[in-house]
Amino acid sequence: MTRTTEILRNGDLPLALHTLASGEGRPLLLLHGLGEQSPMRRPAWTDAWPGPVLALDFTGHGDSGVPVGGGYMPESLMSDVDLVLAARGPCTIVGRGLGAWVGLLIAGARPDLVHGVVLFDGGGLAGGGPQPPTPHVTVLPVGDGSTPDPAALAELSRDPRPPDYALDFVRFVLEDSPLSHPIVVSSRIRPDWLAAVAADIGVVEMPLEQAIASFV
Repeated sequence: MTRTTEILRNGDLPLALHTLASGEGRPLLLLHGLGEQSPMRRPAWTDAWPGPVLALDFTGHGDSGVPVGGGYMPESLMSDVDLVLAARGPCTIVGRGLGAWVGLLIAGARPDLVHGVVLFDGGGLAGGGPQPPTPHVTVLPVGDGSTPDPAALAELSRDPRPPDYALDFVRFVLEDSPLSHPIVVSSRIRPDWLAAVAADIGVVEMPLEQAIASFV
């Protein structure tokens, strides 16, 4: 099918939610990496998914709006995903790169609405590492309203991701999800936070297509 787009509103900002494939049942929601945008067509690795395949452009990316003055945090991108869950109901999430980090956070915050999350390689997977960066004055590039927003690239590539913070969200998911294995790691690259997640006894590792099939 031809990609269709619905515009949601996160405050004053438009958020582009794309439908890549129709179907019956629970949607599969794709979250892209840092500096990326939603694919124009359904990726081949989603072919076995029987339900709708959706893809969200994060704030500052793709066809979504650009905030004035930056101020990007992964936790604020959680609110983008939360709007999709409120509009479409329970979803299974596949997150690439930055989308994997945001996917883990929203799975912990909304275990009743995230029916499994797959963490996969992509742009911005590592973030700024486990420690806060050395304080200094950062002069962000000035954007023209187009995407990806330079402020998003600068700020989201530096956000600290302590492993213990990631594991807090793993605990939230495992305690409240009805699934036996609600978190699947499919990435080859393993920054500190993701290595800690993958090593948790409640998390499983599978190739991407097998991981998606496990949630059908």
